[in-house]
Amino acid sequence: MDSALVNGLQGLVVGVVSLSLGQAFMIAVACVLLYLGIAKGYEPLLLVPIGFGAIMVNIPLADMMGQGGFLRFFYDGGVRSEIFPLLIFIGIGAMTDFAPLLQNPKIILLGAAGQFGIFITLLLALALGFDKLDAVAVAVIGACDGPTAIYVSSKFAPHMLGAVSVAAYSYMSLVPLIQPPIMRALTTEKERTIVMGAAKSAPISKTAKIVFPIVVTIFASILAPKGAPLIATVMLGNLLRESGCVDRLKNCSENELTNIVTLLLGLCIGGTMEADKFLKTQTLLVLVLGFIAICLDTAVGVLFGKAMCALTGGKINPLIGAAGISAFPMSARVVQAEGQKYNKKSYLLMHAMSANAGGQIGSVIAAAVMLSVLQGMGIVGG
Repeated sequence: MDSALVNGLQGLVVGVVSLSLGQAFMIAVACVLLYLGIAKGYEPLLLVPIGFGAIMVNIPLADMMGQGGFLRFFYDGGVRSEIFPLLIFIGIGAMTDFAPLLQNPKIILLGAAGQFGIFITLLLALALGFDKLDAVAVAVIGACDGPTAIYVSSKFAPHMLGAVSVAAYSYMSLVPLIQPPIMRALTTEKERTIVMGAAKSAPISKTAKIVFPIVVTIFASILAPKGAPLIATVMLGNLLRESGCVDRLKNCSENELTNIVTLLLGLCIGGTMEADKFLKTQTLLVLVLGFIAICLDTAVGVLFGKAMCALTGGKINPLIGAAGISAFPMSARVVQAEGQKYNKKSYLLMHAMSANAGGQIGSVIAAAVMLSVLQGMGIVGG
């Protein structure tokens, strides 16, 4: 038999024999992620590359995350440097319309309330023995904002990037299943049938739309300087959108730039899901705590909505409080659908969009505040 053929067959046998049970299990998990993204449509833009990246990194002897490996190249250049999530934030800002929030600014309070679950989960994680930086990375899953979770974990807990990212995007896609039971449990039928007045239809001036991202960047960055890159990139993208003079940059930010970075970021996240690093008890705890964080964010948002309902004499439908998380605009649509179930005359979408836009800002600021607090405590460097 030809020696080259013999060597090839021997290599094949070595590869098959080298496949560990853990690697086989992770390849199966990766296939589940691909199924959820392709067949079920759950966050396909990230779950598909994450799933495929997880397959690649668990191929025995391929060493794609080793020094000089294909995935390691992009991981070092884009994830460890924090560049990929920040570039995605520019795209998010370019795609986000904050006009509903500017028309109804008091609703931003719901966006702030929707972040309380993050801080409660932080305490739970610390109580369970997580390192302070690891606990922050886990808690930020509750923001229901994938790029924020990726940024924080890649910067301060890179060994948890795979678990945190998978949890964040999986739960984002499951918002229509997670939120409604909580919304129903915490509100009465009478509250759910409240018809809110029409959202203010007066147009927001172009000047106000341009000034808004500039003002938010300045004040939020001064308040929480450690999170300035998060805040600044989101608001830069929004300024590109609202300025009206850089359409090419805006279009690039929300299309080509975001698409390319999302693909590479997804592959890199999948690349962190190596069997020996991912299959740990800690990973299961991350998934459980992430779920708790999102449930708590939803619950606190709804409870704050109930408080606003009482203070306004029943003019606020508490359901819109559930949209105070950062799953934009999915959570707002969930609120609209729930409201319609109990009162066909109830149109909560625009009010919920205001809360959802507030949640977008709130999640970034919440992460920035936690990072700045850690810096003040000397846990992270300046």
